[in-house]
Amino acid sequence: MCGLTGFLDCSQRSSSEVIENTIRAMTATLTHRGPDDGGVWTDAHAGIALGHRRLAIVDLSAAGHQPMTSASGRYVIAFNGEIYNHLAIRAKLREREWTPDHPLVDSLISSGTAEVTPFKGHSDTETLLAAIDAYGVGETLKQCVGMFAFALWDRQDKLLYLARDRLGEKPLYYGFQGDILLFGSELKALRQHPAFKQEINRSALALLLRHNFIPAPHTIYTGIQKLPAGTYIALGTHRPNAQPVTYWSAKDSALKGQLRPFQGTEAEAIERLDHLLREAIQGQMMADVPIGAFLSGGFDSSLVIALMQAQSPRPVNTFTIGFEEAAYNEAEAARAVAQHLGTHHTDLLLTPADALAIIPGLPAHYDEPFADSSQIPTLLVAKLARESVTVSLSGDGGDELFGGYNRHVWAMQIGRRLRFFPQGARQTLSALMTAFPPHAWDTLFRTLGFMLPSGLRYSSPGDKIHKLSQLLSAKTPEAIYLELLSHWKDPSRALIGNPREPATVMNDSTQWPELREVENRMMYLDLVGYLPDDILVKVDRAAMAVSLETRIPFLDHRVVEFAATLPLSMKIRENEGKWLLRQLLYRHVPKALVERPKMGFGVPIDDWLRGPLKDWAEALIEPQRLKKEGYFHPRLIQEKWSRHQSGRHNESHRLWSVLMFQAWLESTH
Repeated sequence: MCGLTGFLDCSQRSSSEVIENTIRAMTATLTHRGPDDGGVWTDAHAGIALGHRRLAIVDLSAAGHQPMTSASGRYVIAFNGEIYNHLAIRAKLREREWTPDHPLVDSLISSGTAEVTPFKGHSDTETLLAAIDAYGVGETLKQCVGMFAFALWDRQDKLLYLARDRLGEKPLYYGFQGDILLFGSELKALRQHPAFKQEINRSALALLLRHNFIPAPHTIYTGIQKLPAGTYIALGTHRPNAQPVTYWSAKDSALKGQLRPFQGTEAEAIERLDHLLREAIQGQMMADVPIGAFLSGGFDSSLVIALMQAQSPRPVNTFTIGFEEAAYNEAEAARAVAQHLGTHHTDLLLTPADALAIIPGLPAHYDEPFADSSQIPTLLVAKLARESVTVSLSGDGGDELFGGYNRHVWAMQIGRRLRFFPQGARQTLSALMTAFPPHAWDTLFRTLGFMLPSGLRYSSPGDKIHKLSQLLSAKTPEAIYLELLSHWKDPSRALIGNPREPATVMNDSTQWPELREVENRMMYLDLVGYLPDDILVKVDRAAMAVSLETRIPFLDHRVVEFAATLPLSMKIRENEGKWLLRQLLYRHVPKALVERPKMGFGVPIDDWLRGPLKDWAEALIEPQRLKKEGYFHPRLIQEKWSRHQSGRHNESHRLWSVLMFQAWLESTH
């Protein structure tokens, strides 16, 4: 895993010296993504510059240095990620006795600038270049199993290819600023170019307030986009308006799964999932550096580690952090799972001071405003892991594929029941549910806990009751879903200028596949929206901040495609999600060790904003400051702040999105 950046000057007016100095400045901002090596490649005549920072994982020698030129000399690449099946691709190339064969090759070989032998080392980047030489970009991408983003310059056709992996594990930003096409793994690299305008996209800011993240393809800057997952784009001086080309589609996968569902028995489904996950994990354990895994003690991470340990000759390194607040502490459960599986386990119990200390650095790490507060423990567990390993596997993706979120169960149940409630009754019920603050409900549930069925024993029931009260006005399951993913219900009201929210996959029904079950529609929207733009952003930026590579077995596209074929009953059964995952996990871990309320991966931001973070937050949202900056209506923000400080309302999610934008603005502008 690495960092890449670059630009294409379509005016071709910049001198070699200016191009060289600019790309070096852009590349230097990404050193945290690749501390082991760095390089640049430029062609002033074509106006192209590529920069790369390397975190050496496979082939630690100089043969893995980037930017890398193909054996034919036609292509130059800056690559971020891993191609797990690159050895199989390399073997296939050797079987057909492939040698570079392009119109440019003869002249390059005769001039001594290229060699016929395609491989000098054993890096996956070199394999990728050879495959592109042999098959072209689109066909090569279809063959690759991995997580990646890359920028590839075609010296023959004068085209720049940008590509991103199927599920969006690795980031890639791009966009024109005048005649200059900028691109990179993070926005901080683009900001180093003199042409970058830094114009805030107020419509994207509205999306941030709604979701706590900015969905693709939008970004916080006008004129800059995120390349969608599963696509590539070919841009050049004469192709400024080119559009991304899809080489793999989650939508097509979902529809094919519905048309050709899994026909086997439950036992056969368990065996198939076991085979696919083992294969994915085996590929993702490929590394020339120490490797480990994050362990929360929940179903997904426990299953990943169980299958890792089953294929490892030595104890797997596992890592967990816990908090002093019992409602947020998973360390004890994770330790029990680790002990049962026999891993080499490291856990760390953190105080609020430990977590609070990293908050001022969050804007620099996340680079674009991002307000999922679980970014804090994610960064802390990444730091813990990096002390021992360079690569860590995670259990992300299981919820989206197998129905693991409460909303997957709630939405249909609520939708069925609301049909029998008139609007007036809904409003009365909503008022009753919010008559007590969340912490009062928490106390009541703890008192009555022994009387409640396991399905109602949530770690923070008060917040869930308040959220449930907000759903009572929703008229359709899709509206319920959007409500559940919305923090500010009408974010434009909070913003000066009342900007309109742009279309995203979560609010534009024309982008949705026609899936029969509401639950599967929600899982699809999580897979293409919430997962890449929240979960994967959170993991990538946190891990890269400490130069740690993360890998996610559940997001192997073969696992994703298999999950799409499963009947809903193998995902959600008796009001519980991830049925199939549970059955496979129980082969390795006793049920009693992992059956507990879903906690998430959060921190008590609500309490901290009334205590140790109060002064920091008040300075960021001071009314005169907000008025001067011109983004938020000061009066409305102060109303939210006062409500939260009263202790009767939890406005932390709404306030955190404002605070993260304000902190980001302060650190970058």
